Amino acid sequence: MIRLSKSSLNEKEKQSVMGVLDREYLGMGVEVQKFEKNLSVFFNRPALCVVNGTAALHLALQACGIGSGDEVLVQSLTYIASFQAISATGAKPIACDIVPETITLDLNDAEKRLTSKTKAIMPVHYSGGVGQLNKIYDFAKEHNLRIIEDAAHAFGSSYKGKRVGSFGDIACFSFDGIKNITSGEGGCIVTEDEFILQKVQDARLLGVEKDTEKRYSESRSWDFDVTEQGWRYHMSNIMAAIGIVQLDRFQEIQEKRRNLATHYTYCLKDNSNFSFIDHDYSEVVPHIFPIQIRGSFDRDKLIRAMAEAGVQTGYHYHPNHLLTLYSKKPPHFLPNTETIFPTLLTLPLHEDLSFQDVDFISSTLNHTYGNC
Repeated sequence: MIRLSKSSLNEKEKQSVMGVLDREYLGMGVEVQKFEKNLSVFFNRPALCVVNGTAALHLALQACGIGSGDEVLVQSLTYIASFQAISATGAKPIACDIVPETITLDLNDAEKRLTSKTKAIMPVHYSGGVGQLNKIYDFAKEHNLRIIEDAAHAFGSSYKGKRVGSFGDIACFSFDGIKNITSGEGGCIVTEDEFILQKVQDARLLGVEKDTEKRYSESRSWDFDVTEQGWRYHMSNIMAAIGIVQLDRFQEIQEKRRNLATHYTYCLKDNSNFSFIDHDYSEVVPHIFPIQIRGSFDRDKLIRAMAEAGVQTGYHYHPNHLLTLYSKKPPHFLPNTETIFPTLLTLPLHEDLSFQDVDFISSTLNHTYGNC
């Protein structure tokens, strides 16, 4: 079976983890500090590591003072983590439509949903692209909104020549097992806002004030104060050990992902039933490779048929406004989202794929689609 997504590790990551295990200090310590320093160099601004990308979003929102009674604009077609991070603060995620060509936030739709309760906007960088990010920043400035970028898909991507995370308000990344780089689990928050950084540092360690420096020295605070709600969201040395090596290898990782995505477009371009997001792969580092399928077809049958042929596929994502927890009465209709969602199919993309694999996947899809 050719897997849809997977972690791609080599002996360097394994040796790095063994170094932590041999030292027998598994919690947050020197490896986490080193990973944060390396990420800060990568982004040219401060980065703080946490246990996963959802925690990064949650802590960023909380640090911005967003909570009960507030609203956050976010596209519905995203992973549930975006919505759960918002509702975890007590705030309400306001589901917005997407721009069909990029599957990113439709700013015109978002503007219609703006109220006096709106405190932030969360653009989701779907598949590595950022959509109308400059216009989103102009919109946020006009309406005095914080921007928390859900950049889980966009590690390494650039926008107008600048690396995502190296500019703007707050960007949150995920390092789970299948992202552009992994630390097994993990995530980070990148910002130049010193107030936000201090809030996040404390909140990730159960609200224990100024405990981060203690942890870096592999000690801990015994006599401390807590003044705000915190969470057990810190990263471990085991995670950071993997992340350090993955970041060192990122040049080869991004080239492989870009080349595979480019090869997919070449292999499938002659089938008029398939369309792709028109990414510039000199800027975008793709996390997934979604296609849209025109015409009438049975997606579940197609997924089963591809699996029988040895190819795992899926789709990203089920719209959040159609989930019970976030659905509204009367129903909340988002025309672009609800039209595009049934047409989406995600093809395998990870560093262990070969170009021959992409050839096989593409030819299998071309053949199988006609039977579904």
